[in-house]
Amino acid sequence: MNTVGILGGGQLARMMALAGASLGLRFLVMDTARDACAGQFAPMVVGDYVDPAALAEFASRIDVATFDFENVPAQSAQWLVDRIPVFPNPRALGTAQDRLAEKTLFRELGIPVPDFAVADTREQLDEAIARVGMPCILKTRRLGYDGKGQFRLRTPADADAAWDALGGQAAKVGLILEGFVGFQRELSVVAVRGRDGEFRTWPLTENWHVDGVLSASLAPASADKELAERAFAYARKLADALDYVGVFALELFCRDGELLANELAPRVHNSGHWTIEGAETSQFENHLRAVLGLPLGDTRMLGHACMLNWIGQMPDPTPVLTEASGHWHDYGKTARDGRKVGHATLRADSAVELAEALARVGSRLQREAQVAPVIERLAE
Repeated sequence: MNTVGILGGGQLARMMALAGASLGLRFLVMDTARDACAGQFAPMVVGDYVDPAALAEFASRIDVATFDFENVPAQSAQWLVDRIPVFPNPRALGTAQDRLAEKTLFRELGIPVPDFAVADTREQLDEAIARVGMPCILKTRRLGYDGKGQFRLRTPADADAAWDALGGQAAKVGLILEGFVGFQRELSVVAVRGRDGEFRTWPLTENWHVDGVLSASLAPASADKELAERAFAYARKLADALDYVGVFALELFCRDGELLANELAPRVHNSGHWTIEGAETSQFENHLRAVLGLPLGDTRMLGHACMLNWIGQMPDPTPVLTEASGHWHDYGKTARDGRKVGHATLRADSAVELAEALARVGSRLQREAQVAPVIERLAE
């Protein structure tokens, strides 16, 4: 029986452990927090990710290692890869950790991206603004996620405020200025690549964010076949170039039929949670199949699906569980502002049925604003 080690003990590790039970797998989670929610379903090593003693204990008890978040220190990944198989590989992890390296790779592979420039000094910021133009967004190159570590500039007069907000982090994590994309839609490709290079994607997903945090995901995204195939081709180029093994997400902006890459998430992804009930094989099971060298599962959809993210605190589950196709996921976390504490998935055989179910749930939970854009898309 294989034991899979997961660096990071959040909800993604938790859902991996649940998905791996039917495959007869055991898990060991490593996290810095004793109350990490994955620890409710798997034994844990509690320690700093760069602590050699904790890493040594972790490595001695597992057969293969993976991650549930992309900010695992690169040196920890390299330390492990010298001793046990690690998927995805440290290069993929390192690329995704640095927005400059990530955007540069996209460009080298012919994947369109917004204009960008380094902005590690106040002088470089002015030069980057002149090059990229307005509006634009100043971001930390590392450690930012869910809208954190970002400052939007609408006019050159915002440069001082942007530098005051993020300039202090320039020496530590670096800064990058990116052109603002006036997109019509946010899309993601959730894909999986096996050890043997086999590549599969789930149907294209459309996403809606509130304050930089994912609010809802709809699959399949209403898109023409050519657009979807282009998105899948970009994801495959990226996976092959990085010799990637496991599940990842490529986040994309869609503007007037043009696709622009936003970022790579080298792990199972929030926008793929709908696959648990909405696809033949979930992203979590396929990630485990990939890292263990097992055949990949079918990624076909089962009808239409929408995932609703619960942020801060869990709502009443009754309206979702009343629906025949309603599925509830509580991550076992303490409520906290801005924290992802759970999600729900609604699945239906048709877009009309899904829209009706979303309208009922939205009304009963007083979350009409959260479901409205999804219902509007389903009506197109």
